[in-house]
Amino acid sequence: MESIFFQNHVVTITHDKSLQLGTAIWEGFLSSQEFREAITTCVQLMEGQRLLRWLGDNRKMRVIRQADQEWFVEHILPRLHSSTLRRNAVLVSEDFFNKTAVEQIYKRSEGLSDLVTKDFENKVLAMGWLKQPF
Repeated sequence: MESIFFQNHVVTITHDKSLQLGTAIWEGFLSSQEFREAITTCVQLMEGQRLLRWLGDNRKMRVIRQADQEWFVEHILPRLHSSTLRRNAVLVSEDFFNKTAVEQIYKRSEGLSDLVTKDFENKVLAMGWLKQPF
């Protein structure tokens, strides 16, 4: 059963304990402070609940500032790679600049851990992939 872990005007973060799944649904453009606080909240949920699966719904998210991309790579990627997370499905953004930024971030992390990230256009397909056995 899915429950809301955190919600504000730019992100809704949910948790499904039975699936060991976290989800972040992003809306619009985030200031650096909003982005970093929301991402930190996501990671705290992942670590605290020892999640195996994550769905990032970026479809309505806008560009991520270069400084925030670098912050993510430096501070968040190491935590993701040392976490229990094994599958990360990304519903790609309609915003070209966001899509490109997210692709660049995850390219920098390929092969660093057992975490597999895959892009999707369709939520049903993303959930099907996330629910598959490891």
